[in-house]
Amino acid sequence: MTDYGSGMEGGDDSSIVVPLHEARLQAMGHGRDELPVTFHRRELDLILRVYGHGVASGEWRDYAIDHMKDRAVFSVYRRTSEVPLYQIHKVPALARKQGAFSVVAASGLILKRGHELARVLAVFDAKPKLVRA
Repeated sequence: MTDYGSGMEGGDDSSIVVPLHEARLQAMGHGRDELPVTFHRRELDLILRVYGHGVASGEWRDYAIDHMKDRAVFSVYRRTSEVPLYQIHKVPALARKQGAFSVVAASGLILKRGHELARVLAVFDAKPKLVRA
């Protein structure tokens, strides 16, 4: 007698649903634990808005996004051949401590660090200038 409602045909795990992007990573030899850290869409929207202002002001001309095992980095360049002027880091391991987001200058100095990306990116807001009459 055959039990069609059990879902365990032949004892295999055919009833387990795996998202397509994970199946592709597993096929390439990457497990679920080895997924790189990435920026989410809303985070990229905030970053690209700031980047757009820098480009419009003529200060920035290029960028790069790196997705690594432990962090994601958005680098801003004045010219492509130079070192990055600024790097925006997302390090989930620091989320409960100092905050997952930080802005680092070319010298390696951490300009701002925090839990909320919008507040960290405020370091790029236009500073008021002294005008003498």
